[in-house]
Amino acid sequence: MNQTPVCTAADAIYRLAAGNLKYLNAESGHGDISRRVRLATWAKGQSPYAIIVTCSDSRVIPESIFSAGIGELFVIRLAGNVIDDQQLGSIEYAAGHLGCRLVVVLGHTHCGAVDAAIHYEPEGYLKYITDEIKKAIGDEKDPYKASCRNVRHSVQEIEKSLCIHHMEEETGLRVVGAMYHIEDGSVEFL
Repeated sequence: MNQTPVCTAADAIYRLAAGNLKYLNAESGHGDISRRVRLATWAKGQSPYAIIVTCSDSRVIPESIFSAGIGELFVIRLAGNVIDDQQLGSIEYAAGHLGCRLVVVLGHTHCGAVDAAIHYEPEGYLKYITDEIKKAIGDEKDPYKASCRNVRHSVQEIEKSLCIHHMEEETGLRVVGAMYHIEDGSVEFL
């Protein structure tokens, strides 16, 4: 395992918040996607400073939201930002082998998966996602509060991992929740 952190969890939160401020006033993307960076990450590999676990919603684009470029964020996406074994494995990889010291579970307002869990009884594979969200939100009917509960539940699921728990103690890894407000572009760390 690579134990060399790209930056501390506190530094990563600062970089994310600063990137979000750029995004709030931007008309186009600010992340470095240059040929130089593409070649550097090809030759030297990636060194993301944060792991972002977020929803698959097409309006939620972590690299844009945090003004990040190629190689800066390790993004894991799944509808409703729910956590299962595959997401935990991806988090363990990024924290253990790439040196990331921050995991952000990024929920968002107007989440269709949360809405489906509140108002519907989906069938098929969608039911796996909404069942997990229902477990997280309980009887909460307010969409924003339900989304926040869902984020907190995912944070707790990540922290249950013995490997993640060990990394928190040994390396300073932090797991935090955040909400992206689709209506204005701001990120609120919970």
